[in-house]
Amino acid sequence: MKKWSMILAVILMITTVLAACGGKTDQASGNKDSNKESEGSKDKSYTIKVANYYAIDHPQNVALQEKFKPLVEEKSGGSLKVEIYENNKLGGEKEFYTGVRNGTIEMGIPGMIMQADVPKMGVVERPFLLRDFKHAKEVLNGPIGKEMTDELEKVHGVHALAWSANGFRMVSSNREVASMKDFKGLRLRMPNTPVFVELGQALGANVSPMPLSEVFTAMEQKVVDGQDNPIGVVKSSGFYEVQSHILESRHGFTPNVLIVNQAFWKKLSPNQKKAVEEAAKEYADYEWKLSEESYESDKKFLQGKGMKFVTPDEKFMSEMEKAVQPMYESYYKEFPWAKEMVEKIKQQGK
Repeated sequence: MKKWSMILAVILMITTVLAACGGKTDQASGNKDSNKESEGSKDKSYTIKVANYYAIDHPQNVALQEKFKPLVEEKSGGSLKVEIYENNKLGGEKEFYTGVRNGTIEMGIPGMIMQADVPKMGVVERPFLLRDFKHAKEVLNGPIGKEMTDELEKVHGVHALAWSANGFRMVSSNREVASMKDFKGLRLRMPNTPVFVELGQALGANVSPMPLSEVFTAMEQKVVDGQDNPIGVVKSSGFYEVQSHILESRHGFTPNVLIVNQAFWKKLSPNQKKAVEEAAKEYADYEWKLSEESYESDKKFLQGKGMKFVTPDEKFMSEMEKAVQPMYESYYKEFPWAKEMVEKIKQQGK
């Protein structure tokens, strides 16, 4: 009996030890698996520099600060940080666009500066083509806008995240422009983009192409008499200090596009990409809203600074539109695909 009791005690002791070891092994294995899972789910941290040429209080930078930056940082769980470089701090449009292409800058918001190499990106800037903000948004957020950004990605290797609005372009000047004859001899700054240079010349002005960063000084020193931009730029860039009149010509619409370097984009995890895409959509929707709604308040502000607004009558508008028609004829000769695209844009939303 004594012998059997000793045997049972030994068996019980061995069983207890084995169970304890097994439990520890299972727990260690579980911890290891848990650590692996935790390590696998932790995204790498990145800082995203976003460059643009707008003043800090322009709708673009308001939307970046109030929507894009906080949403990216929140939705990515803090793995992505956003730094906004407004007002040409990382160079003018050409410089920061090149920076995004080569990867020294992660993201940027250019206009259609790339259209010399990617002609489809310039279609929506053809004169008197887009009717209003609703029309512009429908075109850019639809199949035509996607066709444009697909071409951009293929040719220049940058990934487009969202379309946003600069707005309808008008002429601000140091004297009244109220008829076609007033364009004669007007030294007019235009962006260094063929469509704008041709447009200014078609209207009868003496065109001086230059980047936005040089415009204020050129007007202050009377190197040029006027420039063209949406009035939000006139306000945010302080052009009212050196200009007296604005012609509400609405002769063209300029969009912006939020782009990201392709190599950087590929490095992001699926979760991070989703965070950026969702934030980009909310930023763009907000920026469109701000741009459209700010027109009347910007106009009131500029009038308060002494600027006089000239609203062209039907005859003047018709004369301006007629003056630029040869631009379309030469455009279709150079790019046979453009005629169908322009017609699709005209029919959108009708």
